Amino acid sequence: MKIWKWILGVLALLGGAAAVASAKDKKKYKKDVKENQDKIKQVQAKVKQVQQQKAKTKDAINQQKKKVVKAKSQVKDTGNAKKVAQDFEKKYRRKPGRPKKQS
Repeated sequence: MKIWKWILGVLALLGGAAAVASAKDKKKYKKDVKENQDKIKQVQAKVKQVQQQKAKTKDAINQQKKKVVKAKSQVKDTGNAKKVAQDFEKKYRRKPGRPKKQS
């Protein structure tokens, strides 16, 4: 009977050691989880800030596009005016060629 008590005592000692080790691991695990949650919160805050900046930038781009479209609609096309000026110069200006006689 004594041998069984010794065997049970050794098993209880091993179980107690395992319980202490698992409690230590549990504390470390909880600490790691808390640190990870803090990091996640920081990353989420940065993501939120970047998304706000992105929204502001998109808004600024859209406003600039509206201004460009408005400005383009107010500016006349000069292609036709340039053509008219060139035609006038060809028709009425002195054409290059033979110089006038000097007397």
